[in-house]
Amino acid sequence: MKISGFTMVRNAEKYYFPIKESIASLLPIVDEFIVALGDSSDNTRKIIESLNSPKVKIFDRVWSESSFVEGKIFAEETTFALQQCTGDWCFYIQADEVIHEKDLPIIQAACNEFLPQKNIDGLLFNYYHFWGDYNHYLPFHGWYRNEIRIVRNNAEIVSYKDAQSFRKTNGEKLRVKAIEAHIYHYGWVRPPEVMQSKKKEQDSVYHGIEGSAAMHAKRLANFNFGNMNKIPIFKNSHPKVMQEFMQKFYWKNELDNPLTLLNRPKMKHEKLKYRFISFLENTFLNGRGIFGYSNWIKI
Repeated sequence: MKISGFTMVRNAEKYYFPIKESIASLLPIVDEFIVALGDSSDNTRKIIESLNSPKVKIFDRVWSESSFVEGKIFAEETTFALQQCTGDWCFYIQADEVIHEKDLPIIQAACNEFLPQKNIDGLLFNYYHFWGDYNHYLPFHGWYRNEIRIVRNNAEIVSYKDAQSFRKTNGEKLRVKAIEAHIYHYGWVRPPEVMQSKKKEQDSVYHGIEGSAAMHAKRLANFNFGNMNKIPIFKNSHPKVMQEFMQKFYWKNELDNPLTLLNRPKMKHEKLKYRFISFLENTFLNGRGIFGYSNWIKI
């Protein structure tokens, strides 16, 4: 059995992506790791090359602004990276996602077990979404609790919409097995000033450069993470590969003293409706979602 890892990334250093840690977390179990590297203006390539691993294969890419709508460019680049994979299974990890070392044996065992079962298209992971810092996370309705991160090497499987998930080329949902492994998602753990610029960049990929500029014209320079006292504390451990990256955390005071004016639309976890649904899910349903996001068929 051969496992390929793959990702797409651009300007990881500029926007505080733990890309080195993300790739490193998979290297122990993959035979190759494909990187679709967008035309970056920072040291992203050097950071990836510093892994000094023969498993890592970098493909230079130029992002087309014509695809800067509804996150289309993300799906295009992810599908490109997937198509370069030569493994039986293809493990997708986004540049702000990391795997805990304790889950690697679980993942390997699942890949071995389900490889002969051709009716299984992929494997479904659980999620930890971190918010503001490394001590708070979002087990809330509206933040996806699961997602497909391993897919069978099949030409019919492609990245779906904005690269959050996968489907077949005909739109058919994948048949998956859920496994007891987590993705540690650090996409919302950034310095407030970087988080705001990253949000503006991301909005440009969904709404175009001019549309993003108009959306952010009256917003503050620093992203406001809101009242951290309302966010649950994460009591488990983080992946070992993240330890050095986590030492760079310096914006605690900005979280402890949030700006009075939110000056941005509320996130789902900040809205009363979603907080009530989350209470029901976490208190009575052991975290199982009520009419939650589901882009797969569980087998």
